[in-house]
Amino acid sequence: MEFTGGGRLEVRITSADVGKRVSVRYVTGQGVEGGKFTDSVGVLTSWDAGVLLITRKSGEGVRIPESALVAGKVVPAAPARRRGPAATFAELARATARAWEPLESERLGEWTLRAAGGFTRRANSALPLGDPGMPVPEALERVREWYEARKLPPFVQAATGAEGTQELLCAELERRGWRREVSAEVRIGALAPVGDADADVAAVRLARTADGAWLRRYRRFGEVDAAAHAVLASGPNVWFASVPGAGDVPAAIGRCVVDGRWAGFLAVEVDPEQRRRGLATAVMTALARRALEEGASAAWLQVEAENDGARALYDGLGFATHHHYHHYRWAEA
Repeated sequence: MEFTGGGRLEVRITSADVGKRVSVRYVTGQGVEGGKFTDSVGVLTSWDAGVLLITRKSGEGVRIPESALVAGKVVPAAPARRRGPAATFAELARATARAWEPLESERLGEWTLRAAGGFTRRANSALPLGDPGMPVPEALERVREWYEARKLPPFVQAATGAEGTQELLCAELERRGWRREVSAEVRIGALAPVGDADADVAAVRLARTADGAWLRRYRRFGEVDAAAHAVLASGPNVWFASVPGAGDVPAAIGRCVVDGRWAGFLAVEVDPEQRRRGLATAVMTALARRALEEGASAAWLQVEAENDGARALYDGLGFATHHHYHHYRWAEA
C-alpha cells in the first residue's frame, strides 16, 4: 500500500468515484484505540447510507463504514502483465464463450442469453458484454423470464479483476437478490512453453470427436446426454485427448479448442489413482503441439479457485491469472 512514508493521511475519495479503482485504509474493531488498520484495493462499487462497497479483483466484496475510513484515493488500473500474451477482457470473454457454445441463444442488446439443457453454467447463463439496451433491472427481469420459460435456473456470468470487467454489475446483481454460486480464474499463457514441456506424450491419443471411452472418464460430472455431447463438440476447431487406462475408462483426458491465435484447454481430468504421474501435463503438451501446428500461439484455461492441484500444475506451465469470472444465480430459483 502507499499510505506509509510519513505523509498526512487523507480521504480523497467521494461517492462521485463509484466505478473507479481505489485504495483505502480503514479501522477494524472497536474504535481507533482498540482496532487495527486494514488496507483494501478494488473497485468502489457503491457508497450508500454511509457504507462503501469495494469489490476486489477476486470478486469478494468488502463493506466499510464511512466512519472507519482513515485514508483513500483513486489509483490507476492494475498494470497489464508483461509475461505471456496480451489480451483484453472482451477478447477473452468471447473466445472462452465460443468454446462452450449453447444449443440456443438470444441477444438482449449486447448481452447474450444461452441455454443448453442445463449442461454447464457456461452454456446456460447470460453473458453481458455491454449495454443490454434497457435499464439493468429490466434486463435482469428479462433474463429471469427467459430461463424460467426453459425450466432452467437463471444465471448471469460476470467478471472482475481486469480492465473492462464488471464489478458494478456484480454489485448490482447482489443488491437485487442474485447470489454468487461459483467463481473461477481465467488464466492465460504462451502456448509454445506448454508444447515444449518435458512430457511423455507417446501414449496420448488425439481425436476430433469424444468417443465412449472419453465420455466415461468425463462422466464424473454426470451422465453425458445429447445436449452435453453437442456442447463438448462445439467450438471453431476441437480436439480431444486421452491416455488409455487399465480398463475401458482412460487414465486421463483433455479437450482443446483452437480459435485463431487462442488455444483453450478444458476438461483436463485424471483418474485419481493415476495422479502425480505427469498425465495431465502429457495431455496438455500433446494438445498444445497440435494447436501450434494449426497456428495458435496463446493459451487460456479456466480453473476454480479452490482447485489447488490444478492451479499448481498451471503455475508450472506458465499460466497467469487474467481475471475472475462468477456465476450469479437468482436466489429464488
